[in-house]
Amino acid sequence: PGTPFDALTNAPTRAHSRAALPGILRDALAKQLPDHLVPSAFVVLDALPFTAHGKLDRAALPAPHTDTGASGREPRTPQEQVLADLFADVLGLPRVGVDDSFFHLGGHSLLATRLTSRIRATLGTELDVRTLFETPTVAGLAARLGAEADGQSARPPLVPVARPERLPLSFAQRRLWFLHQLDDHAATYHMPFALRLTGPLDAVALHAALGDVAARHESLRTVFRVDAGTPYQHVHAPGEVPPDLPVSEVDGANLAEAVAAHAARPFDLEHEVPLRARLFALGPTEHVLLVVVHHIACDGWSMGPLARDLAAAYAARSRGEAPQWAPLPVQYADYTLWQHGLLGDENDADSRFAVQIDHWTRALAGLPESITLPSDRPRPAAASRRGGVLVVRIDAELHVRLRDLAAAHDASLFMVLQAGFAALLTRMGAGTDIPVGSPIAGRTDDALDDLVGFFVNTLVLRTDTSGDPAFTELVGRVKETCLAAYAHQDVPFEYLVETLNPSRSLAHHPLFQVMLALQNAPTEDFAFAGLHTAAEPVATDTARVDLTVTLEERHGPEGDPCGIAGAVEYATDLFEPATVQALFDRWVRLLREVAADPGRPIGGVDLLDGDERQALTATAAGGDVPDDAWLPALFAAQARTRPGAVAVEDGDTAVTYRELDDRADVLAHALAAQGVRPGDRVA
Repeated sequence: PGTPFDALTNAPTRAHSRAALPGILRDALAKQLPDHLVPSAFVVLDALPFTAHGKLDRAALPAPHTDTGASGREPRTPQEQVLADLFADVLGLPRVGVDDSFFHLGGHSLLATRLTSRIRATLGTELDVRTLFETPTVAGLAARLGAEADGQSARPPLVPVARPERLPLSFAQRRLWFLHQLDDHAATYHMPFALRLTGPLDAVALHAALGDVAARHESLRTVFRVDAGTPYQHVHAPGEVPPDLPVSEVDGANLAEAVAAHAARPFDLEHEVPLRARLFALGPTEHVLLVVVHHIACDGWSMGPLARDLAAAYAARSRGEAPQWAPLPVQYADYTLWQHGLLGDENDADSRFAVQIDHWTRALAGLPESITLPSDRPRPAAASRRGGVLVVRIDAELHVRLRDLAAAHDASLFMVLQAGFAALLTRMGAGTDIPVGSPIAGRTDDALDDLVGFFVNTLVLRTDTSGDPAFTELVGRVKETCLAAYAHQDVPFEYLVETLNPSRSLAHHPLFQVMLALQNAPTEDFAFAGLHTAAEPVATDTARVDLTVTLEERHGPEGDPCGIAGAVEYATDLFEPATVQALFDRWVRLLREVAADPGRPIGGVDLLDGDERQALTATAAGGDVPDDAWLPALFAAQARTRPGAVAVEDGDTAVTYRELDDRADVLAHALAAQGVRPGDRVA
């Protein structure tokens, strides 16, 4: 009597579901005991096993199953991802959620000491065991370490606030608005998705559900007006501008073209809300729903809340009801005002803004204006932003080896991938100062988890590959750069460009020309009650930078690595698909080599495939080589198939294959005119 067990012993067991008993008991004990004394696992039995002599048969007791936390929230920031990986590694679990308690997952004092040591080695941050006992979750530790890392006081909570008459744009919105003014017909920043819906669709319910979602998220009913040259957000009242859902009949042969055309239709952000939808009817029970959101109101993370809310609203409207969901804690306008207050005044040397700007000014001093990539064509004077997409994959075996390599060197998988990417670009002629853009979720407050909006920020990660370092040394360099960047992630990329003021060019993106992203945002499939739902491809044919590699880990039911899938978005001004595929294949080849021998210098990694190696070996050995494999024939073939591609570069001078071929012809004719014949030596 009077113990936490009363909740169970004083009521019939059947009153509780079997699955609920461990949680009830854990919650009861947590009110009486510190976290590290609450048992990490509970097992519910119908009866205790006994031996034939009536004694407890301990050997027959089932092994406790530890909840891996895989159903909890996923990491939202690089710091949380690193901590979640360390939690999982120390606890021997495949995955850990950001809200899972270290001690509830099986942690104890010895493992706590080991974890603090790993955090010290990986993040370079002192953390005593007491802090872990006080804050035993990934989310809690990340927030605590983040405040200590930048020497700032704890972040103020994000809560609803009174709004001014003119609501400013967030920093990220401001740059997108500016880019939209430069070219308001471009679809570069459209975020379309299409869903094939098979079954008896209730189009009226779907239309109402879209209106429900727009009413729930202010960002989807915001327009961007201008007052005295300054843009501001105008949020329409719920229901004031409900999204339309026009229906177009189309046959399967013309579907892709129709979807792409509507996805590319430009937004008028001053008068039109940034959400648009259209339903394509292929038959009575076959439809494709296209939803297009402008990036100024949405980001990749937002697709999870959007999918969840749209599904819930459709299910409710199909029953003739309004959706019943808990109110969102804040809206995007609250975030905008919070962001401006958080960063403070740039002229105040002690503000978060000034401290972080100072870091980036030093970190990016002397950054190259652009890097040279192995392109098929010379860079045009003004980028068209036209692009293509190549689907790519890294196999499960290499996935495992790369994760093991990261763990062995107290780094994250992303850091290993970035080191390999920088090494590849160096080997392909980009130099030894490699800036790479990388997105970061920007949702640094729990109140933003379920909100649709544009929060993502872009970090510039600069890698020094000079001195032909061993790959392990390069991973160490990348790790230091990443950790410093994560600690100074609040300064919006848009403001960084304004502050650093690099040489502006319409030909390439400022500060970096390639991007690398390893997605870890929580995802959720779009699902509609009574319908079979499948993703339908949408071709946008756009590219924001020269190359963007976006990857996502795949895991099995038990959390085991099953490969890395993704896509490469490339600028068609510069690249042919075959060149991008070859570049990705070389990257995978490099990663496979360094995973097998991490101590190898990056200059010693073989990037050639079997056919390339065989051809070069045969030539070097003086063996039988086909006539079309000698340099003059190879050059002639290039001049025929890729006349506009750059053949020779010297400083600021670039010569294409056509130009070089023409110059060679002129010289050949001049020599022939002087009496030079085949076999003659010419000085």
